[in-house]
Amino acid sequence: MGFTMSLNLLLLLAMVATNILSLYHLSSTIQSTPPAPPPVPDHLIHQLSTIRATINHLTSLQPSSSPTKKPPSSTPSDLLLYTHIAPIASSCKDHPLLLHQYMNYTPFALCPNDSPLAEDLILRGCHPLPRRRCFSRTTSTIPSSLPTNPFATLPENTALLGHYRCKTFSCFASTKSDMGFDMTVEKSRFLTYKTDLDLPIQQLFQLSKSAKSVIRLALDIGGGTGTFAAHVKLQNVTVITTTMNFGAPYNEAVALRGLVPLHVPLQQRLPVFDGVVDLVRCGRAVNRWIPLITMEFLLFDVDRVLRGGGYFWLDHFFSKRTDLEKVFSPLIGKLGYKKVKWAVGNKTDSSGVKNGEVYLTALLQKPLSN
Repeated sequence: MGFTMSLNLLLLLAMVATNILSLYHLSSTIQSTPPAPPPVPDHLIHQLSTIRATINHLTSLQPSSSPTKKPPSSTPSDLLLYTHIAPIASSCKDHPLLLHQYMNYTPFALCPNDSPLAEDLILRGCHPLPRRRCFSRTTSTIPSSLPTNPFATLPENTALLGHYRCKTFSCFASTKSDMGFDMTVEKSRFLTYKTDLDLPIQQLFQLSKSAKSVIRLALDIGGGTGTFAAHVKLQNVTVITTTMNFGAPYNEAVALRGLVPLHVPLQQRLPVFDGVVDLVRCGRAVNRWIPLITMEFLLFDVDRVLRGGGYFWLDHFFSKRTDLEKVFSPLIGKLGYKKVKWAVGNKTDSSGVKNGEVYLTALLQKPLSN
């Protein structure tokens, strides 16, 4: 009771002070012939703002006169969980420093060349990014012809590479052969069978044909520079590739090869309608480093977009052997798909040997609904 009376007294004093300041300001500006209203002094604006903030703060402390309890939230727990790992709404408000840096630009001029900053925001759930009143940058060179050969050397000066360590596609191609920019290497990928972990494209189509399940439209998640899409394009299959620009211009490379890139992180809902895709492939971007909850949502979003009889290809998924047996295999098993191929092999690089990691290549077929 005493606390409530004290708050009421403070509110009364704050309102009296506001009125006195207002009367002072009005009395000091009355003239016989009313001129244009003078500007309000800065010190008066500051005092009024302070009083207003004090009133709002005291009001928020005022105990509620109603003792009734707030009804429990009816929001499903799964939805609340998902809001923490994916941009259902926008989590831009949770990263004000990055957002302030991103929005620091000159309106109606060229946008800053800040692709890495945009990637940081997208990965934190601030996606789609806020609309900006600036114009996107373009290169001074445009492709001179249609990319009839998706394995031709990527044309130089057709992408903005200033914020990367390499400034040319040829530099990326010579840095690491497995990055996807060396077309002499990419041309042979997905075509040969070296171990049980491999699934050549011709074998994939043979399996599909024997099951009388045609492949016309596919989605490649974490597809790098789009090599899988390039190969099956030659088989008259349309593939959409999701990829991010982690230290290299993957999206630009996909586009220059005449393919379709989607700048989409793994935790975002797949931008495809329900039950329309014949094949979903997950590349090596999908691995044990993904949080388990995110992995589960990804698997069931794959199920959402796949048609009955369609295929889910988990290509060289790596994890610790114990985690594969106790965590990931049961998680994949929740889908209830038919195992067309299930191959496990040791990951023989230094990281794989040190951490006891293995690869899993699985081709699973979605059953028809009852």
